Amino acid sequence: MKNYDCTKDVLEHRERVTFWLKWLIEVLELRAEVHDESKLHSPEKEVFDEFTPKLKTLEFGSNEYQAALEKMGEGLKHHYSKNPHHPENHEKGIDGMAIWDLVEMLADWVAAASAKNTNIDLDYLQKRFNISPQLRNVIENTFWDVNNTDKIPQFSIKF
Repeated sequence: MKNYDCTKDVLEHRERVTFWLKWLIEVLELRAEVHDESKLHSPEKEVFDEFTPKLKTLEFGSNEYQAALEKMGEGLKHHYSKNPHHPENHEKGIDGMAIWDLVEMLADWVAAASAKNTNIDLDYLQKRFNISPQLRNVIENTFWDVNNTDKIPQFSIKF
């Protein structure tokens, strides 16, 4: 009797994994195409036209930053309700998000921090969104990998 050769099974498994990874990439590409689309339309556009220049000057997470978010009122609430990459969109916050929501949220954080050439303050974000220690570790690991590659623009993470 011939010994089992796993080659065929491994190649078939890899093909199935490739299918699902490409599906995930497709989902993320679609999300990228419509990211923050709602900011370009009323009732959000007017609010973001007014507050975006102000938010750019404020330290992320500061009392002044939080106060500005509160003043954005219904426009910001509408934005959260239309964009599932925001924890505020979900009844359970981050615990209610899908993996592509999390990926888009992280990309959003990186984009915002790199535009201001500032840190991502994970201590603040963990408290604000009740991020579990386990998910925080995953986020740190992800950002560690990002910080240690020469293939993308650099930014720093405040742990």
